[in-house]
Amino acid sequence: MSNYRRAFVPGGCWFFTVNLLERRKTLLVDHIVSLREAVATTREGHPFTIDAFVVLPDHLHAIWKLPPGDCDFSTRWRLIKGRFAKALPKQERLSAVRVARNERGIWQRRFWEHLIRDEADYARHVEYCYINPLKHRLVTRVRDWPYSSFHRDVRAGIFPEDWAGDSEASGDFGER
Repeated sequence: MSNYRRAFVPGGCWFFTVNLLERRKTLLVDHIVSLREAVATTREGHPFTIDAFVVLPDHLHAIWKLPPGDCDFSTRWRLIKGRFAKALPKQERLSAVRVARNERGIWQRRFWEHLIRDEADYARHVEYCYINPLKHRLVTRVRDWPYSSFHRDVRAGIFPEDWAGDSEASGDFGER
């Protein structure tokens, strides 16, 4: 049994990394509308604020703030993952364990979360979200990746459209 600990801070702010089970798949961008619908539907019943969100072909990063008194991000991810999986045709390979548990083979079971500690930590993780498509060589400029809340932040005047230019990303932000 895994021995991991999660920080539960009501009304907290977290950075997340969530991965597909098969990291060579492109389901998240191939089915971006279904993913957006899963997030929107989940937010209706379990509100949270999206401070940053970037979707890559096989994983995503997000920064969320939960309402005061609420620290249940796990339920939100379970609902998002389940709703997204239900929207897809059943074509994935399934292990005997997943068959026995009546599980889909879309997502890795867990996710990685990091409680944001302060403004510098927050800024570093927002920037990591936005530069991630460059890190994975999907684009040469942040503004060219369509599946990112970067565009919302440009419209709001938080980031300039040419932020990061042609750049390399480095640092330890939850990916292995």
